Amino acid sequence: MTLRSILILAGLALGLTVGALLDTSATGVAVVTVARPIGTLWLNALTMTVVPLVFSLLVTGVVAAGQEAGGSGIGVRALIWFAILLVAACLLSVVVTTSLLDIWPVPASAAALRTGAEAAPAIGSTGDWLVGFIPTNPIKAASDTAMTPLVVFALLFGFAISRIEPELQRHLVMVFKGVVQAMLVIVQWILWLAPIGVCALAISVGAKMGAGAAGALGHYVIIIAVACIVTALACYVAGPLLGRVSPLTFARAVLPAQVVALSTQSSLASLPAMIDAADPLGIRKEEAGVVLPLAVSIFRAASAAANVGVAIYLAHLHGIPLSPGVLLLGACVAAVVSLAAVGLPAQVSFFASIGPVCLAMGVPIGILPLLLAVETFPDIFRTVGNVTADLTVARIVARRQPD
Repeated sequence: MTLRSILILAGLALGLTVGALLDTSATGVAVVTVARPIGTLWLNALTMTVVPLVFSLLVTGVVAAGQEAGGSGIGVRALIWFAILLVAACLLSVVVTTSLLDIWPVPASAAALRTGAEAAPAIGSTGDWLVGFIPTNPIKAASDTAMTPLVVFALLFGFAISRIEPELQRHLVMVFKGVVQAMLVIVQWILWLAPIGVCALAISVGAKMGAGAAGALGHYVIIIAVACIVTALACYVAGPLLGRVSPLTFARAVLPAQVVALSTQSSLASLPAMIDAADPLGIRKEEAGVVLPLAVSIFRAASAAANVGVAIYLAHLHGIPLSPGVLLLGACVAAVVSLAAVGLPAQVSFFASIGPVCLAMGVPIGILPLLLAVETFPDIFRTVGNVTADLTVARIVARRQPD
């Protein structure tokens, strides 16, 4: 756990404690009155970076994916399987999270987690949002934070850049990389104030629900952790079945990399252990050298599954019904936007990758800062699931290679 994560978690604990101790006196009301706008200002500052950051990351991610694949057969096959398994993981998370919340609903006391009178983004009829997939005005879509058409435009724009002259491509990519770097600087400034912003938001929550806040956040952590665990367990079926390898062999081979992922919470730090697991899985070194680094860079199945799980959780928290079409939309957006998490710190990728999914599904995002404070715990399961999925796709792709 990093120092920043510890400080954010401490800010959450302090805010909940202070809020729980406040009474209805004039002093208590004054503290909440002062804290609420401070938390809202911090949340607005973080939200303003979502559109430029996600758009630029998607554009550069699409171009980079094509370059890393290098036009090689194994690279192209890997990208195809990445897309298939990302969508499959998100759809599995939709089923698991929805079913689990039906069995074990969000606690009634958790309603106090709502940080204000934030309205949910409007979702039109099925025909409206289907037509809205293609933006008539991308700039207006960005200003309205309409993430679905914006994501579609970013994908098309990224693919188009990869087809133009190399010199022009290089200049355009440099521009968007510059936007990403500038946004990350702003985000870093905002995150240094995260303990204050989270504490201010938590004071209001603590004043409304007292000690029950800890139980509500614990419920959230368990639900999202289960979504990640189920994604990892699904790999124990997909790997042996699609990769044609013994389940016992697969389990033994992935275990060392999972241990490293558990201890470091970093897929990149787990890469050497994944390379070592290639031989027991029957993956040639040259194949592992292409697929696994590419997977670590852009394939984060458990993270994408967890992101759509968070959006579903928030929808249940706010009492927002989700139709099958909206759930499918959320799964697809989560799969695509997972590309935007490439190389980002956990605190940055949490907001940048979950915010667009929530907005696409018509779910308010005002509670995300409070969930960010406890993200350290489900992030453990995200990383283990990602590493397991990376080795799964490597085995599947290698099996399809001719001897």
